[in-house]
Amino acid sequence: MAQLRKEGVAYWLLDLPPAAVTQAVRAAGDAALLFNLSAPQDSLRGADCGAQLLHSLPSQAMLQDALAQYLAARSWRKAWVLHGPGPEDAQLLQAWQRAASRYGIKNIGVKAFKLSGDPRERDLANTRLLTSDREHDVVVVLDADGEFARTLPYATQQPRPVVGSNGLSALAWHPHWERNGGPQVSRRFRKLAGRAMTSQDWSAWIALRSIAAVLGELPKAGVVEQARALRGGSVYVDGAKGPRLSYRAWDGQLRQPVFLAHGDGVIGVAPIDGVLHPLEQLDTLGVDRQESACKAAP
Repeated sequence: MAQLRKEGVAYWLLDLPPAAVTQAVRAAGDAALLFNLSAPQDSLRGADCGAQLLHSLPSQAMLQDALAQYLAARSWRKAWVLHGPGPEDAQLLQAWQRAASRYGIKNIGVKAFKLSGDPRERDLANTRLLTSDREHDVVVVLDADGEFARTLPYATQQPRPVVGSNGLSALAWHPHWERNGGPQVSRRFRKLAGRAMTSQDWSAWIALRSIAAVLGELPKAGVVEQARALRGGSVYVDGAKGPRLSYRAWDGQLRQPVFLAHGDGVIGVAPIDGVLHPLEQLDTLGVDRQESACKAAP
């Protein structure tokens, strides 16, 4: 990172874990504009935010808000929540509980699962035992590793849909998005990379489009002024999702629609019709200005 700054690299695309993103923010100072491509943690948009740090990937809060909006729209308001034992699972649970409260989803039960080789702990990963309650409409699984979540659909005791880390998931991108130029974007990516475009791929693509957009608007400006313009909402980018996209002033997060999808297609887009906001409907997803703990500004 010190070498990047020494060489005067002005734009850093970060595919790093949260701790390394924070290190990059410190190393860059005000000499570079940074884009977080792959870390969804809310803390990076909150207390650990940076003045020159922008986030092209949706936050955990945005993804859980999207799921909660969809469940509320379908009147699936009684959730049975299964979560893992790790710190990232705890972050997912915190984001889900916030979203559920925000959109009127009642957590009928919250249980921890555990994958273990110890025979005495076998029941902690037994999908039928963990989902034996009859009163819920939907099972919400929060599994940062995904190992437990992949075993859950069609394996619950009660016939209930599974959402969250498997089943119906909230995503930044899906290769089967069929509107707003999405097929062209996905085809071009597949031709170049030889595989389907993921949310992280889309995040990198839109970060590059953001750099091109701000250079087009302010070709002679320094990176501090460019960061101010991007976070000020005066520069927009087309993400092939419908509305034009912009970054939030209070935390540097790219406001954007979120897809509700399974492996074979997109079945919904959040914000859901009917969910309202006094200024910008996209700000119904994630942390709004009055909630933000971010104090850094360019």
